[in-house]
Amino acid sequence: MDGAAAREGHGMRNAHSAMRLKRLALAVALLPLATAAFVDAADARITRIVIAKTSPAFGGASFGSIGAYEQLDGTAYGELDPRDPLNAIIQDLELAPRNAAGMVEYSMDISILKPVDMSKSNRTLLYETVNRGRKNLPFLNIGGDQTKAGDGFLQRQGYAQAWSGWEGDITTGLRIALPVAVNTDGSPITGRVRAEYILTAPRATVNITAPPAYEAASLDNADAVLTRRVHQGDARERIDNGKWRFADCSGAPFPGKPDAAKVCLEGGFDTDHIYELVYTGKNPTVAGIGFAATRDFAAFLRGEAAVGSTAVNPLAGGIDNALIFGSSQSGRWIRTFIHLGFNESESHKRVFDGAIPHKASNRGAFNVRFAQPNRLSGTQHTEAQYPGQESPQTFDVSTDPIAGVTGGQLQRCRKSQTCPRITATFTDTEYWEAMMALNTTDAAGKKDLAMPQEVRLYFFAGTQHGGGDALQQPPAVQPKPPLACQLAVNSNSFFPAQRALLVGLRDWVVSGKEPPASTYPSIARKSLVPIAEINFPYVPASHFSPQGVAAQRVHLDRGPAFREVDIVGVMAEPPQVGAAYPLLVPQVDPDGNHIDGLRNTAVQVPLGTYTGWNVRKAGFSEGDSCDLIGAFIPFFRTKVERIAAEDPRPSLEERYPTHDLYVEKVTAAAARLVADRFLLPEDADLLVSQAKAAAIP
Repeated sequence: MDGAAAREGHGMRNAHSAMRLKRLALAVALLPLATAAFVDAADARITRIVIAKTSPAFGGASFGSIGAYEQLDGTAYGELDPRDPLNAIIQDLELAPRNAAGMVEYSMDISILKPVDMSKSNRTLLYETVNRGRKNLPFLNIGGDQTKAGDGFLQRQGYAQAWSGWEGDITTGLRIALPVAVNTDGSPITGRVRAEYILTAPRATVNITAPPAYEAASLDNADAVLTRRVHQGDARERIDNGKWRFADCSGAPFPGKPDAAKVCLEGGFDTDHIYELVYTGKNPTVAGIGFAATRDFAAFLRGEAAVGSTAVNPLAGGIDNALIFGSSQSGRWIRTFIHLGFNESESHKRVFDGAIPHKASNRGAFNVRFAQPNRLSGTQHTEAQYPGQESPQTFDVSTDPIAGVTGGQLQRCRKSQTCPRITATFTDTEYWEAMMALNTTDAAGKKDLAMPQEVRLYFFAGTQHGGGDALQQPPAVQPKPPLACQLAVNSNSFFPAQRALLVGLRDWVVSGKEPPASTYPSIARKSLVPIAEINFPYVPASHFSPQGVAAQRVHLDRGPAFREVDIVGVMAEPPQVGAAYPLLVPQVDPDGNHIDGLRNTAVQVPLGTYTGWNVRKAGFSEGDSCDLIGAFIPFFRTKVERIAAEDPRPSLEERYPTHDLYVEKVTAAAARLVADRFLLPEDADLLVSQAKAAAIP
């Protein structure tokens, strides 16, 4: 009933938006022809780069033949032409303020890590799409982070690395300054916005969005709806509007200090409920500019300079090819970037030659009005109705009869001949929380789909979305469960495999050497099955069921002003709920470990069961999924212990009667992975040394 009222109240705006969207669709449909004719318009470009700080990287350390690195941090300034068909798909770009030349301006934080002597580099730009402003790529250096080189893997390889801000709704890290869209008469744009709050500690006040992006259009909450429910599938319980305010109660009791960017609830928000707010917001930023800004910055670093630009390229003459890496949110961003055609530069060249969308089974709502890039694209427990899992989820063209959508994520780049070679990597969590199976199967869940020649898919069996550190932990070092979860966190690391696949992708791009064949669960091999066919042997968690921790996707109709195939437009809030999709997950063996995919040494020679899901505990929506967190269920050390616990999985002493046998098995598994190019020899040596040091059995 609340959704119907909202749609009625915003019908005229939706109708106007639908007309605008039809014009946009026509422009995009004509893109190949229009691009060819578009020669006289002003160039969109990086106009200026200011390097605020240049410093020796990693204390001046030298990395073999590559030598020392230096760090450059600063700001890039750019502008976009809203008349250019390459920019036509950016939501609300035509409603952004323009400068005297008719261009839309932006600025973004940039960071570059490069060899001091670029002649010693491998001539490959490795660009990372930052995740909520954060760099994740440095963690591919085992033992490294943003300040420590660790084993210096990326530096020893000779990459020049770069990052730039693309997200405007964050307050820390690398960000972009985005213009605010306004109506053609200059008045503020308003529209329905949804925010969700799930807390790990009770609070009196929450930000209206997380972090605050769109203030309420009015402090009067009469047209806003705040609800709560314990489990994702429960009916929403509406909270009386007199019990909450657009206000800040952190320093004053309810009703607090009026604040259009915060929500105060009488009695406070607890940890056992999902709170959802649908309200009228104002002043949407033109979030899709982040795609074009990244396109132009990367093209600039590769040597494409617009006529009249005074920007100085720190990598000038040193780059022959470019790879892009993104993890989770930024992996979904890469898939959306490619799908929307942004891998074509303004000179109609390929921007990135290779791409690694990691832990990204779908795209994201990064180019809609009132975009909230920080939100998830929907898991079992959190933000299940936020967009991002729309069809097509396939790289090649497919038809989804449930959504009534036909399309593929490589359609545009194939037309412009700018598709990158793609190494897509994913964990168990993506199957359980983000419908990964729809990447490789038909919408009915009955058959496997062929993969495009440009794409390789690798399932990191036994790993979780959140990762795991680079050193495998023996069961004697039992990690504690995360705050809201019942089971210990999964420590099985995908980093060694990721390093090997990065080497493989660069070889594929630079020399044409084929990477390892894709490896992932399939219906044909009976390693991808309906969730009802999964039977975990031992799960010491209360209120657990496979169906309870898995995300069941349903089709969501977001109204006539939203174009599902591109995840672009103006969304109706809340959406209309439609039919459910089949839920397929990777099959497991009697130990509860995966039977298919890239099975690393931890899965081939296990110390326990490694999952991509975990279970929420009492007081935190017990029985639901701990979003994006996996579990490690260790084997008991002795047969006596496991029989007492009624665990059917053989104990460590039954599996590995001697320490030497355990080391022998790990050594053999590592050798197989090296032979298959799924593990680098140096990382195989590390894994074997860890096995030798482990207290097994």
